Amino acid sequence: MEKRRCHWCSSDPLYIDYHDQEWGVPVHDDTVLFEFLLLESFQAGLSWITILKKREHFRKAFDNFDYQHIALYDNDKKEVLLQNPGIIRNKLKVNSAVTNAQNFIKVQQEFGSFDSYIWGFVNNKPIKNHWKYYEDCPATTPLSDAISKDLKKRGFKFVGSTIVYAFMQAIGMVNDHEVNCFKY
Repeated sequence: MEKRRCHWCSSDPLYIDYHDQEWGVPVHDDTVLFEFLLLESFQAGLSWITILKKREHFRKAFDNFDYQHIALYDNDKKEVLLQNPGIIRNKLKVNSAVTNAQNFIKVQQEFGSFDSYIWGFVNNKPIKNHWKYYEDCPATTPLSDAISKDLKKRGFKFVGSTIVYAFMQAIGMVNDHEVNCFKY
């Protein structure tokens, strides 16, 4: 018998693997948290499958999501990124990756880790929702609004409430698997 998955999970093997192995699984490693923050910010206005298909190109282009390194990118490196057909070539998003890396480090310095900061919003305990249909899941919540507002106050870019909520789902801060999904 085939596993039941959330309805958004298409037949694409990349999507299935992401759904089964990553989406909604709590992440506490700062490098992986930065990876998802960067990928979600580039996803703005696009489909997640587009980003997943380009993920390895992003990994290579952005030095394995090494935020310490990305924080030091100069204009020459940004120009190289804007010429890379393997990633989303959007100047504002490329600039935001550098700005966000710099601010990510500032948050680490203030809280000890980005993990402590971000998971503090949920008292280190994932929120488990009970959606029968994924379509019932909101795009934003009062919590994603609050996190977005705080990130923006700290200088982060491309962190609107919808992006933040998708980030929360990706890193397992919120479990939005449908109740009939085997990952629920």
